[in-house]
Amino acid sequence: MSTHSTQRKITVPHIIEMKKSSKKIAALTAYDFLMAEMLDEAGLDIILVGDSAGMVIAGHQTTLPITMDEMLYHTKIVSRGVKRALLVADMPFLSYQTSIEEGIKNAGRFLKEANAEAVKIEGGKAVIDLVSSLVNYGIPVMGHLGLTPQSINKFGTYKLQGEDSETALLLKKDALLLEEAGVFSIVLEKLPTSLAKEISESLQIPTIGIGAGPFCDGQILVSHDMLGIFDKFRPKFVRRYAEIGNLMRDAFTKYVQDVKENEFPNKDESF
Repeated sequence: MSTHSTQRKITVPHIIEMKKSSKKIAALTAYDFLMAEMLDEAGLDIILVGDSAGMVIAGHQTTLPITMDEMLYHTKIVSRGVKRALLVADMPFLSYQTSIEEGIKNAGRFLKEANAEAVKIEGGKAVIDLVSSLVNYGIPVMGHLGLTPQSINKFGTYKLQGEDSETALLLKKDALLLEEAGVFSIVLEKLPTSLAKEISESLQIPTIGIGAGPFCDGQILVSHDMLGIFDKFRPKFVRRYAEIGNLMRDAFTKYVQDVKENEFPNKDESF
């Protein structure tokens, strides 16, 4: 039995409280039931159903093609494995950019149909009105600033953001605007350590870093990256906690070999 199963259910107020009491927030992504269950039992505070599913599960080159229906499906199956962590769903590209009404409807679907407890939205000033509306309607929102993968076509590459003083100032302003609009936390992706530290210290709500140094209030990685399963590219900020991809390849190769050489099944594995 998991040591965490008896612990309290993590809620949005708990996440905010963790910053106040200087407790670090641990977050990872999940896209299916089994992985979600393992993450939950390991004691994760936040499990994010990331639109990164578009890349690590669906095989797209970017996060842009994944649809609302696909994200709802992933969130729904992940929710069955989550008992303790706060479950956050990523709003996919074009599910909230077209209008506030559309954004409210789609965010609501994540809570109503897929059992998410909050949604994550990329962007700063442009999404402020939507964020305020969602929070007013009882839909908790996690912000996301810095390298926002849905804007990859604008950025051109997955490069470090906020290196020049002008962009850094905009990001600091956006973070304060998001806090004012009511987000309960903000993901800071691929920012210089000093800028992420400055933003974190300027806010009452927690920041969750991914490639943004050690001074954020929490950290998140894509599970398939830190497990060594996804290796199309290896960002500098990803610590590989395992090389499960290699283990899987070896196991599959050995299975093929055993079947071909009539080594499997053996007598013990037969009736």
